[in-house]
Amino acid sequence: MKTDPLDFLYSQHLRVMTSRTDKALCSCGFDALVVHAGVPPTQFLDDQDYPFKPNPHFKAWVPITDNPHCVLIYRPGKRPLVLFYRPEDYWHKPADLPADTWTQSVELAPIAVPQDGRKHWAGIGRAALIGPAEVFEGADASTVNPSALLAQLHYDRAVKTGYELECMRRANRTGAAGHRAALAAFRNRRSEYEAHMDYLLACGQREEEMPYNNIVAYNENSAVLHYQHLGRSPPPAFRSFLIDAGAQYRGYSCDITRSYAAERSLYADLVQAMDDAQLSLCAQIRSGTDYRDVHLSAHRALGDVLKAAGIIKLGGQDALESGLTSAFFPHGIGHLLGLQVHDVGGVMADAAGHERQRPAGHPYLRLTRMLEPGVVVTVEPGIYFIDLILKSARDDKRRELIDWNKVDALRPYGGIRIEDDVVTTAGAPENLTRDAFAAEPRERPLRKHARK
Repeated sequence: MKTDPLDFLYSQHLRVMTSRTDKALCSCGFDALVVHAGVPPTQFLDDQDYPFKPNPHFKAWVPITDNPHCVLIYRPGKRPLVLFYRPEDYWHKPADLPADTWTQSVELAPIAVPQDGRKHWAGIGRAALIGPAEVFEGADASTVNPSALLAQLHYDRAVKTGYELECMRRANRTGAAGHRAALAAFRNRRSEYEAHMDYLLACGQREEEMPYNNIVAYNENSAVLHYQHLGRSPPPAFRSFLIDAGAQYRGYSCDITRSYAAERSLYADLVQAMDDAQLSLCAQIRSGTDYRDVHLSAHRALGDVLKAAGIIKLGGQDALESGLTSAFFPHGIGHLLGLQVHDVGGVMADAAGHERQRPAGHPYLRLTRMLEPGVVVTVEPGIYFIDLILKSARDDKRRELIDWNKVDALRPYGGIRIEDDVVTTAGAPENLTRDAFAAEPRERPLRKHARK
């Protein structure tokens, strides 16, 4: 039987988890850790549940992502105990007890009734209870999601283990396959909805398994940062395509965005310039770098791109200081990534929970930490033509620094975003996304648009 290297990496991962948890429990005065997988909420005035999304603290320990009511119990010096929910039920098919290799590192015990879990953690000393508060009803409030303990766990979680990195590599390979399928749908002039469905089929994952709702946007829709609709009919004209879509592997996410032009145009040139700028920003993801500096560097790079395209009259630092770039790039350059798409701990300065402030005038940056080996971040610069934001630029001193004719020409294309998942290492960064796409034939770039 072929051995998956992930099996060995998981056992190493579990040792890191127990070491981090031992330290956190000791410093916060707890004897044990109880982590509840969570329960799907029920829809209002209905008997149907929303899709289940597991507690990230639970799936950090074990790759069980689709079975609510499970519980993990950890006591220092002992193997983790996993209470696996298997009800006696004929309305739904109970989940099979896991038998994969990773189960050799834990103890598994089935429970038929959710309340049975309490019997297993009663009497094990002062336990920290992590999960939705309602599942711990009646417990001492000071033990439910204690902030000091969570701060330590969240801070440490930013540094990924070898197992976590391999899961994210595999998630990126799955996501890259989905992106290629969606691009083919766009090239074949199919609708947003059809591109989305082709994406899911290529990934082999259901919509509820996606780490976030796919953004599949044609033309002007690309200017809506979190565009949430899926046009069922092809648009009258195909100009541009922005797809921000991920996938999961064992509960770990990828987060990938690509932008494409339907034909040679000024917009196509802008996409190519953005791709070059994005790669230069990915190269800055190095240990010892302040991620806030990467964000400001992105504004300078985009200022240069916009000036070279003739859209604005200032570039680089001048475009940043004047606020010109903020009219086209209103969000942060990226965020932590892992068990969650926007992984916790992004603005933490230390394990005590103190925060590192965002740069003045940049309130939407989700990550302000110093980078260190093992930290995975997204790098996602964008240029958008958003009427709501551009209206402010028309009404202030930036008006004279923008070529509004070119803005009007590009408005029907919506915008551009290019996003990779990048690992900080002791040396050159590892680009999980570019490596995943490199495994398959690349999209042939459109030739330069002939400017008049």
